[in-house]
Amino acid sequence: MNLYTKEQVDNIANEQFAYIIVSIKEHVLELTLNRAEKKNALHPQMVNEIAFAMHYAHFTKSIWLVVVSANGNVFCAGADLKALAGIIEENNSSIPKPIGAIMIGELFNKIHKPTIAKVSGNVFAGGFLILAGCNIVVAKNNIRLALPEVKRGLYPFQVMAALLKVMPDRKVIDWSIRGYDLPLKDALHYGLITELVNAEDIDSATTSIINIILENSPLAISKGLEAYHHIRPSVDEHSYLFQLFQQTILSKDGQEGLLAFREKRKPVWQGE
Repeated sequence: MNLYTKEQVDNIANEQFAYIIVSIKEHVLELTLNRAEKKNALHPQMVNEIAFAMHYAHFTKSIWLVVVSANGNVFCAGADLKALAGIIEENNSSIPKPIGAIMIGELFNKIHKPTIAKVSGNVFAGGFLILAGCNIVVAKNNIRLALPEVKRGLYPFQVMAALLKVMPDRKVIDWSIRGYDLPLKDALHYGLITELVNAEDIDSATTSIINIILENSPLAISKGLEAYHHIRPSVDEHSYLFQLFQQTILSKDGQEGLLAFREKRKPVWQGE
């Protein structure tokens, strides 16, 4: 964790967040995505805020566990396509820019503390970087899980890499190239979701897991997760995959896919 220093994040209580809510209670930091009107799409400053909060959790001994939740009926719609096109909305966030590029797929591996995703809304595209990154995923039984990138002339490069660490290769490729909604029973079977619960039970189910984890040694768990990160075969692929995504979105098919989506019509592909 080297995008923000300990000195920077120590003052988190006095920072102004524009796109997330950070709350701390009894060794638990809850990070709530708070851009419901935009389906919690990952605005660049929102990503900075997530990274800032995760660095605080990493550096702070009294934080033993992180929970990621979201307001609204969409947990996360993935990347903010308008922002990728250079249309950046103004915000009142006080969170500084990091010293390097943030790769969400790597944040969760490097925190070395348990992470739980409490998923009460639909998940699309880059939202799966959060689900695949967390150690435990508790989800409602009536949500959608979709990878629609290929229908927009894009491809879920970084999401694919994250999912391959959780699910079988062939299933990930099939999902990525066909772009369908993954049945929740399949998500549970393949391990993308840890627990599937009724809507009214998601809070109690998450709290139960939190209480069990808090009964155990935070140091032992931290060292264990650090060991897991060290021994699991990995390469620094996210920067390379992000470059491929940028090349794809700037291609003729990428631009046509986004235009067709905005105009609510079928795209006309050129293969270029």
